[in-house]
Amino acid sequence: MTDHADSPTARDVLWRFGPMVYGPTVLFALGEGAVIPLVPVIAAQLGADVATAALVASALVVGQLCGNIPAGWAVARIGERLTMAIAGLVSLAGILGMALAPSLGIFAIAVFLIGFCAASFGLARHSFMTTRVPLSFRARALSLLGGTFRLGMFVGPFIAAGLLAVFGDEHATIWFFGGCLVATVLLVLLGPDPESQFTAPTPATPRLDAVETEDTGEPVTGSIPLRPAQRTGGRTGGDARTGAGTGPGTGVLRTMWRHRRVLSTLGLAAASLSAVRSARQVVLPLWGVSIGLDAQTIALVVGISGAIDFALFYASGQVMDRFGRLWAALPAMLLMGAGFVALAFTHDLTQAAMWYAMFAAVLGVGNGLSSGILLTLGADVAPKTDPAPFLGSWRTLTDAGGAVAPLVVSGIAAAVSLAAATAVMGAVGLIGALGFVRWVPRYVPRGPR
Repeated sequence: MTDHADSPTARDVLWRFGPMVYGPTVLFALGEGAVIPLVPVIAAQLGADVATAALVASALVVGQLCGNIPAGWAVARIGERLTMAIAGLVSLAGILGMALAPSLGIFAIAVFLIGFCAASFGLARHSFMTTRVPLSFRARALSLLGGTFRLGMFVGPFIAAGLLAVFGDEHATIWFFGGCLVATVLLVLLGPDPESQFTAPTPATPRLDAVETEDTGEPVTGSIPLRPAQRTGGRTGGDARTGAGTGPGTGVLRTMWRHRRVLSTLGLAAASLSAVRSARQVVLPLWGVSIGLDAQTIALVVGISGAIDFALFYASGQVMDRFGRLWAALPAMLLMGAGFVALAFTHDLTQAAMWYAMFAAVLGVGNGLSSGILLTLGADVAPKTDPAPFLGSWRTLTDAGGAVAPLVVSGIAAAVSLAAATAVMGAVGLIGALGFVRWVPRYVPRGPR
């Protein structure tokens, strides 16, 4: 890809626009990361039993799953900035519902609403990176975006612990999340608008009025052309955002149908990665309990695995930009798939605790190497002119994989054993690795960037 004088560089993204590009996501992730561990606790205080509390906690994931497609619709029509601002304001209503809920039902609805709005934050910045960041460092920029979510999930629980120590009330974390949301909305509305200042290079690109009419399976190799309305967040009349005059294909459902082949092939491989990631969060604590470890030891092992995961998030982007997407996706899937399969055979060994710690670290390395892969692959295969509706479909598919995995683990563990469930998730990871080998070279640019 040829560099141009007005093209943004990696330094531009990280230093000039870092606060506006990554800042809102960090704030939202910190607040969400502080609240998530205490959702089941507050649900139990409102009268939920263990199973019901788990169901209420899952409302966050279900809300995000349901919010991806509407978020894609909103971003395509009103722009990333306004979508994030509206989502932040609606999330504040969800915060009030969580903090003041008189019943379990209202609390669950509020949790669902937070998840629904979280989809808008994720998709808005995903769409922004897709249309503004040059291909030469796209993976690093998106890995850093993925790292902001990891930062929130890693640091958030420690913030929650501190708030509990000071105030002794679980609702303090909810008000902390509310403060993060207020800061997020103010930053989005009052800060410099990166959508109008940060545009992708357009020389040597296809005609701006060209519309891709079919998913041909050809790899995406060029920079992404932007229509004028896209560069200003849809504030120049909105025709490019609404699809007026651009022909069919801007609708979400039509976009899903047009790109059904990539969604049903590479998209399913991506969903398998999301499933293995989600299974890791469920299997590791359950495995520690199953082999008789105390809560402190389990927390230490899971924490070390999470620290390894967080430490590697930027390395994934470096690998993808320098050597190609498959060089990060394949090792990540093989490590997690093989790690699950191997862990399944250690349950009754005399050194089960040692093997548990070792394979938890392996899974942490695999998950760390996969940071930003789903974001990057989605950006690579998204339509050049209007990516938001496609990204809504892509994120729905990958989030569905993450949402289904805990149910699969629970069902197989209840019917057979936890070891069998762990082995099945390992098999999903290895099959997903084959899917990446088959479909990444077809749909995604190859070789060093």
